[in-house]
Amino acid sequence: MALKHAVLAALLDGEYSGYQLAKAFDAGVANFWHALPQQLYAELTKLEAEGLISGRQVIQETRPNKRLFQVTDEGLAELERFAAAASKPSFIRDDLLVKVQAVDRIDAAPVIAQLEERARVAAAKAEVFTQLLARLRGDLDEAEFLARGTRLGPYLTCLRGLGFERETRDWCERIAGVLRERSRTHPRP
Repeated sequence: MALKHAVLAALLDGEYSGYQLAKAFDAGVANFWHALPQQLYAELTKLEAEGLISGRQVIQETRPNKRLFQVTDEGLAELERFAAAASKPSFIRDDLLVKVQAVDRIDAAPVIAQLEERARVAAAKAEVFTQLLARLRGDLDEAEFLARGTRLGPYLTCLRGLGFERETRDWCERIAGVLRERSRTHPRP
């Protein structure tokens, strides 16, 4: 997947400025695609040049002018082509897992501390996803929303983000506990 597809998908919710797009990425898209604001601005320029999005200038009296972007028919067709193409399996590239892999031969204390910190971060992210899901559902319970809610895609990707963060939290807490116990019962020579 290229950044362009993530940007096009994010713009399906309406017209966004570059700033609003960056906020939308932080709120929902970041759980499956990371991009820095400068990357998003560069991608918007490129997508507009390719005709996949259109931008319009908004004149503001008390603030700097801004550009709002929306997906064109060509952009929607590109998303259709992307959706029809086979997806590649995902993979994990995580330096903390390398540290856990090596923990038999290194001091476990800093690894345990990093696992505990990762668990705290994952718990906080899970809470953000829980709140975002509630906001997306509105007055509907989950079953009703899944059956008849609008913009199901962002909800489903947030569900995946929530599951990922909860699993990360649980794994980190479990492995930190295992390593703490092993350090207590099997001190390093």
